[in-house]
Amino acid sequence: MRFLVIGLGSMGKRRIRCLKALGQTGIYGFDPRKDRRGEAEQRYGVKTFADIHEAIKAARPDAFLICAPPDAHHIYMKEAVAAKTPFFVEASVVDTGLDEIKRQTVAAGIVAAPSATLYFHPAIKTVSEIVASGRLGKVSNVILHSGQYLPDWHTYERVSDYYVSNPATGGGREIVPFELTWLTKVFGFPGRVCANFRKTISIEGAEAIDDTYNCLLDYGGFLASVTVDVVSRRAVRRLLVNGSEGQLLWDWDVNCVKVYDPAKAAWVEHGYEMKGAEAGYNANIGENMYIDEVAAFIDAVSGKTPFPNTLEDDHKVLKLLYAIEESDRSSAFVRFDEKTGV
Repeated sequence: MRFLVIGLGSMGKRRIRCLKALGQTGIYGFDPRKDRRGEAEQRYGVKTFADIHEAIKAARPDAFLICAPPDAHHIYMKEAVAAKTPFFVEASVVDTGLDEIKRQTVAAGIVAAPSATLYFHPAIKTVSEIVASGRLGKVSNVILHSGQYLPDWHTYERVSDYYVSNPATGGGREIVPFELTWLTKVFGFPGRVCANFRKTISIEGAEAIDDTYNCLLDYGGFLASVTVDVVSRRAVRRLLVNGSEGQLLWDWDVNCVKVYDPAKAAWVEHGYEMKGAEAGYNANIGENMYIDEVAAFIDAVSGKTPFPNTLEDDHKVLKLLYAIEESDRSSAFVRFDEKTGV
């Protein structure tokens, strides 16, 4: 297959590595920045282009991987639809033109694969299986904390130099749907939300963004509390699920998911393996979940299995983010309809 990677920043380079790890050689890149094109050519030996239409014409791609900043995703999804070419798109935080893109994608009959990276994390796979199995009994409450320190994302450039400093695509705001994508696949969508989001500390270059989101998701029969921040000086991702028949714990610093069995008064550990992280990334951000995600996209394009995330589900997650923000602005619970996303 022939792939055009659109955007050669951090995620674009990562997707090139994923394709190479999967044995793919027909890889081309596009980026308007000369430095990024040069780096991709030098490090990965791919041919790159400065003009998107020239890239499409020359590369004749079988699939796009859209790794541009989130507020530019709609531009390249439209290019993919116009070319009737399947596309994968990184995690989104804005839904510009998405209703029309959804309609056009269906009309064009092409695969559209919005990123769901954490769903491919071996721990999340295990959590999903355990919850679905009923081992925990009736779920009572879910507590999730995802925290990082924004300047640690790209140590090679200033926060102000890329999209995380933009209020619409800010670091904290972006990670909320990144987490909700897998959380809603495991637990479904809540019926209403109550939340707060704020700028809490001073980070150079991030003066205009909110750095902390606290969300209460009301599922009727159980509750979920989700905190996302980009102020944690040490990156953290911790999950607790309380059920009538057991308790589940996951801390990404320990490569296992633990389930407490009250009948035995003992913990059962479900270990997993994370492959090595790329230099400069947190040790817990292994490459294997990204590689598995690209493999799933290729399988979807090849007609083997559907990609586990859809534009419709992705849009509902974004609407859930917007409901969370509306709750803070209105100081009230906001209803959420899983079918319509409003």
